[in-house]
Amino acid sequence: MGWKGFRWGAGEWVAMPVWLQALVWGTMAGAALVLGAALSWRWSLPSKLVSSIMSFGAGVLISALAFELVGEAVADGGLWPTVAGFLAGSVVYVGANVMLARAGAKHRKRSGHQQPSEEENPGSGTAIAFGALLDGVPESVVLGVGMLAGGAVSPAMMAAVFISNVPEGLSGTAGMKKAGRSARYVFGLWGGIALLCGVASLVGYAALENAPGGMVAFITAVAAGGILAMLADTMIPEAFEEHHNLTGLTASVGFLTAFTVHHLGG
Repeated sequence: MGWKGFRWGAGEWVAMPVWLQALVWGTMAGAALVLGAALSWRWSLPSKLVSSIMSFGAGVLISALAFELVGEAVADGGLWPTVAGFLAGSVVYVGANVMLARAGAKHRKRSGHQQPSEEENPGSGTAIAFGALLDGVPESVVLGVGMLAGGAVSPAMMAAVFISNVPEGLSGTAGMKKAGRSARYVFGLWGGIALLCGVASLVGYAALENAPGGMVAFITAVAAGGILAMLADTMIPEAFEEHHNLTGLTASVGFLTAFTVHHLGG
C-alpha cells in the first residue's frame, strides 16, 4: 500500500501509510456525529435551527454527489458501471430502510417526538442503531475509495461528510432524548458508529486498491445512490417539517458551499 508524508512538529516529516490515513479520516468524519450529539445533549436547540442545519447539510451532500462521486465515477470508469451502481445503491438502501422502519427506526433523524421509546416499540433502539449505521457507512466508504487516485483524502468530500454529519447527530440525539433514551445509549451509539465509519473508509480503500476502473466506479456509485436515497428518506423530511419556507434556500447555500470547496480544492 502507498505512503504519504505528513508534516509533524518543526519541519519534520513523518510517513503514514495511506490505509491508516483512510482509517483516520473516516473516524474523524464519523466523530462529527458525536459532536452534534454532544451539542444537542448539552443544549435544547430550537427545532428551526436544527432543521436549518439539516437542510444545509443536505445541500452539501447533494453537491458532493454531483461533483465528487458521480461525475468522477463516470470519468474514471464509464457511464454504465456508474448507472448500474447508483441504481443498485438506491435499491439496497431503500430496501434496508423499509425493514428498519418497520422495526421502529423510521424517525431516527427526527428531532421532535416522532421516535418511539423502547416501551412503546421494543427493539426500536437496536433498529435505530442499525439505521444510523446504514446512513453513515456509504459516506465513509467513498472517503477511502477517493484516496485511491492521489493517496490523499478529497478536501471537498471530507468537508461534505463532516458538515452533514453534525446535523445528523444534532437531530437524531434531540429525538432520542425526547424518547427517553439514556446518555449511555446515545453516546455509545454515535461513538460506535464513528469508529465503524473509520473501518468503512479503510475497507473502501483496501478492498479496491488494485481494482479496475469500472469496479471502482460501480462501488463509488453504489455509495452515491445510497446517500441520495438517505437524503430523500431521512434528512430532507426533517429539514422541511420545521423550516419549510427556507429549506430550499438553505439547501442551496449548502450546495454552493460544497461546490466552492470542490473547486478551490481542485
